[in-house]
Amino acid sequence: MPIHATALIDPKAKLDSSVEIGPFAIIGPYVQIDSGTVIGPYASVIGHTTIGKNNRVFQHAVIGGPPQDKKYAGEPTALEIGHGNTFRESVTISTGTVQDKGITRVGNDNWLMAYSHVGHDCQVGNHTVLANSVALAGHVVLGDYVILGGLAAVHQFVRVGAYAMAGGGSIILQDVPPFVLCQGYPAVPRGLNIEGLKRRGLASHTVVQLKQAYKLLYRDGLSFEAAKQAIERLRAGADAESEPYIALLCSHLSEANRGIIR
Repeated sequence: MPIHATALIDPKAKLDSSVEIGPFAIIGPYVQIDSGTVIGPYASVIGHTTIGKNNRVFQHAVIGGPPQDKKYAGEPTALEIGHGNTFRESVTISTGTVQDKGITRVGNDNWLMAYSHVGHDCQVGNHTVLANSVALAGHVVLGDYVILGGLAAVHQFVRVGAYAMAGGGSIILQDVPPFVLCQGYPAVPRGLNIEGLKRRGLASHTVVQLKQAYKLLYRDGLSFEAAKQAIERLRAGADAESEPYIALLCSHLSEANRGIIR
């Protein structure tokens, strides 16, 4: 199925010769698609959208639609998608807005299940999983290896740190620090994402250090500022293998403009 006869492809679109396009799919004039990517039946790839290699877009997905923002007035904003991603049935991803950087980005090897939505100006890292009907509002940032359970929703401008996980149905209104497991409406911390860290191959002594950081942040009764300072001291004394992970946590906390879940 290289390109089905019923697919509607604008002649200005730039497609690698290996790209497969299914029946009744729509490809807009400003679209670029790299090698090995498959666009399923009835899917739409529109807008100023660039898609990398070996992605899979399933039926009825809309990739690169205009932002759901009342301020949007037709400006040529963009969507950039990396390599090896899977977008299941009816996934929607919007382009950016000029009120932000004008670009929505999705990295590599992400798995977006059916009916999930990535809003305008979102920045999605690598190896994330968005379960069915997850909704990201505009300007959301997801770090690498984030997992969001089905029907979870993330408020605009919220950042979910790397290796974090949210349970199904969670409503995330403030930043989720890296490595944290959260759940609820509103989402609250439920512990460290131990199983996720094991799956990523973190050394046991690194997990112990992260447990200490979690305790400082959530269980020792410290103010947010005092907890940040204590975690910085923990970082200063960490071994070379653990230090980058604690540094990731410190960096995230230092930029928590909306505050963090507590």
